[in-house]
Amino acid sequence: MFHKIKDIQVTDDYKLNVLFVEGQRKLYDIKALAEKYPMFNELIANSTLFKSAKIDIGGYGIVWNDELDISCDELWENGLKINSPFDGLMALRDATEMWGLNESTLRHAIMYGKFILGIDVCKFGKQWVISYESMKRVYGEPKAS
Repeated sequence: MFHKIKDIQVTDDYKLNVLFVEGQRKLYDIKALAEKYPMFNELIANSTLFKSAKIDIGGYGIVWNDELDISCDELWENGLKINSPFDGLMALRDATEMWGLNESTLRHAIMYGKFILGIDVCKFGKQWVISYESMKRVYGEPKAS
């Protein structure tokens, strides 16, 4: 299963702060990667290039140019987990994509009590947020992307 990327932030010390759609954050050190694979030294030598990092189409990695990219799996497996009170929380839309469901299916599941309001799912303004664990409890493992 791919751990798709939702957002990234680059730091001044050559690390990537990566938010995955499951609601988990990881910190990935590019310097460690450059020690193993010399082609990534270009990112250390050129901070402007490093800061130009973008999420590739579909969220399956981070790209800088045609030669430099990192897969979402590498970031997930070798990134350092950042603990946060928001771990495991995801937008309803992200949950529907991961599990291959209609948003109306989740809204009905909320309305009919499959999810506990305030514990499994909450609404902040117009945005519904649901926990990854409650989705697994009700619908099983997410569908492969």
